[in-house]
Amino acid sequence: MPDAVHSSVPHDSAQRHVAGTAIYADDVPEPKNLLHLAFGQSPHAHARIVSINLDAVRAAPGVVAVLTAADIPGANNVAPVFGDDQLLATEKVIFVGQPVFLVAANSAKAARMAAKLGEVVYEPLPAILTIAQARAAQSILEPAQVMVRGDMAALDAAPHRISGKVEMGGQDHFYLEGQIAIATPGEGGAMHILSSTQHPSEIQHLVAHMLHSQDRPVMSADVTVEVRRMGGGFGGKETQAALFAAAAALVADKTGRPAKFRADRDDDMVMTGKRHDFEAEFDVAFDDDGRIRALRLELASRCGCSADLSLAINDRAMFHADNCYHLPNVEIVSHRYKTHTVSNTAFRGFGGPQGMLAIERVMDAIAAHLGRDAVSVRQVNFYRPGDRTPYGMEVTDFVADCIISELLESSNYAARKMAIESFNATHPYLKRGIALTPVKFGISFTTTHLNQAGALVHLYADGSIGLNHGGTEMGQGLNTKVAQIVADVFGVGLDVVRITATRTDKVPNTSATAASSGTDLNGMAAWNAAQTLRGRLVEFLGGDVVFKDGKVTVGNQVYDFGHVCRMAHMGRVSLSATGFYATPKIHYDRKSHTGRPFLYFAYGAAVSEVVIDTLTGESRVVRADLLHDAGRSINPALDLGQVEGAYVQGLGWLMTEELVWDDKGRLLTHAPSTYKIPCASDRPEVMNVHLWQAGENREPTIHRSKAVGEPPFMLALSVLSALTHAVQQATGRPVITLDAPATPERILAALRHG
Repeated sequence: MPDAVHSSVPHDSAQRHVAGTAIYADDVPEPKNLLHLAFGQSPHAHARIVSINLDAVRAAPGVVAVLTAADIPGANNVAPVFGDDQLLATEKVIFVGQPVFLVAANSAKAARMAAKLGEVVYEPLPAILTIAQARAAQSILEPAQVMVRGDMAALDAAPHRISGKVEMGGQDHFYLEGQIAIATPGEGGAMHILSSTQHPSEIQHLVAHMLHSQDRPVMSADVTVEVRRMGGGFGGKETQAALFAAAAALVADKTGRPAKFRADRDDDMVMTGKRHDFEAEFDVAFDDDGRIRALRLELASRCGCSADLSLAINDRAMFHADNCYHLPNVEIVSHRYKTHTVSNTAFRGFGGPQGMLAIERVMDAIAAHLGRDAVSVRQVNFYRPGDRTPYGMEVTDFVADCIISELLESSNYAARKMAIESFNATHPYLKRGIALTPVKFGISFTTTHLNQAGALVHLYADGSIGLNHGGTEMGQGLNTKVAQIVADVFGVGLDVVRITATRTDKVPNTSATAASSGTDLNGMAAWNAAQTLRGRLVEFLGGDVVFKDGKVTVGNQVYDFGHVCRMAHMGRVSLSATGFYATPKIHYDRKSHTGRPFLYFAYGAAVSEVVIDTLTGESRVVRADLLHDAGRSINPALDLGQVEGAYVQGLGWLMTEELVWDDKGRLLTHAPSTYKIPCASDRPEVMNVHLWQAGENREPTIHRSKAVGEPPFMLALSVLSALTHAVQQATGRPVITLDAPATPERILAALRHG
């Protein structure tokens, strides 16, 4: 029997995914009397609601109920932190697509058609839609945050000083399974919600507060939220799923009938938040080798109409504005602008990609100014032992230098760069570019109290194992990894471990499955629960006990694991245990922006080679070499899949996924016909992906593994740097202004204007 951990075990649902038999929320048999829901949405970005007439909606065929904010018994709120996201609008609307009323009908079509019949009179108000408009109006979520270290007088003392700017667009999550929730009322005011969410406990608490009233108190224990799997999340279901779950729960509560909200793809894209679009301006001073003496970096993001998670996201952009580079004298200023657009939210990397893109543009600009190879500039700025980050955390586990040295050799970088220069000299219209960029990504929730998890493990008398934990499965393989961890504790095969749906009535008060912490937190919690049970079995059996290959050896006696469980049950030993884990060592003072917000860092590096057509601006990635540090990987196959998928998703953000709004605040790219995610043909023809074999977490994480959900997304930053190199090769100009996404139009503009 192979070891349960450090093995490439298939995803627990892989065969069902391929066969189409994996059950998602929309596959659950619909109960009798099910109602289907749709929102009546605002057509304005900012307007006062003058009057609402819903008579035609109520009279429409198949309509059973039409609800407004006045029908909400408790809190009209679906916000994660600050209470500033309404389920249904009241006096004003603050973004196009905001829900104003809710329709429940006997079919989804009937609900959607009826929702178009609402007669709402609006008084349009001035709308702030862009970062520039918000800056001019000083429309902010909070005062600018400043992170300072060292002496900024060094800006004036270095031999070289340059400035520049880079803009980066947002990104839609485009999960394969859209937002969906099914609410079923139970006896005594209980409510069960099947939701495609990364944060079941948050939905549980929000729904309880929404349904609570003095006449009928509803508490969190009355609401059960269940998640078996999601068809993708990427952060888009961390907070945004609450809107649809709360709507379903409200209808179920009001009508006494089960209610289902399956969002249409267009509505989903219009109504839910995206990755934050950013602007970054830099002023950097450096020496003849490209070593940074001082950096002033100003970040500005469009947060949308409410806070959502924007404060933490922008904080993380500041945390990661150093990437792998020691900045001895640095000032990072972060502006969080409030606009009349849908509230932007969590997305893979959570602000980290935006901060890291900014510093990689700085590195490219320094290299161009000095006429040096960009890799050498990056290397000379790497962290050294004893160096501290801009927020004061000592970097004790830096391995990016080792990873890059290995990748330079395995990718044949130097020879390929020479070959590219030869190619470009003989091809008048096609130009190639190449770049290598590193990744250093901090692992932990930067909001300290979220770094905790619980788990529940049962041993049954036949030796089978029931496993439940607070994390959610969205395709990343979390359940498989946690099952491997538990199987390893008992020395049994995965075939006896049964993974059960995440439920708030089994493991309470869970954190979102986010921040790349799913396995770190839930894996350790499950390990602790399993160790408790193993300890009970050892105490019951007495003597030296070995668990291996489905057998339990006690002295000279060898038993099947199932037989031992039966013996323990007959001996009245408790075979159920909870486990808990809280990440150690972390602390952070947000007022001073200092501390240790991360337990450790995950590292990686990528070489991307691109080609651009200077006549059309079209581009493609022709080869990618990725080397990523997953520590001692619990499941190398799953981790490799995460690295590949993250890189391609990052490629989409930087090349093709352009979000376009008109001057009224309406999203124009709200369907796959107009919003271009990468497809199979966009994958590089040559894609070499490896986990760093020397990797091992220096912190005592579960089996010395490292998180792998978000960090490899930033490997794609090498694509934008490679496109920058290709434009430089085409124009012969050292300084360019290529923004992201680098669409054909932007590449042509960079070729023309540099």
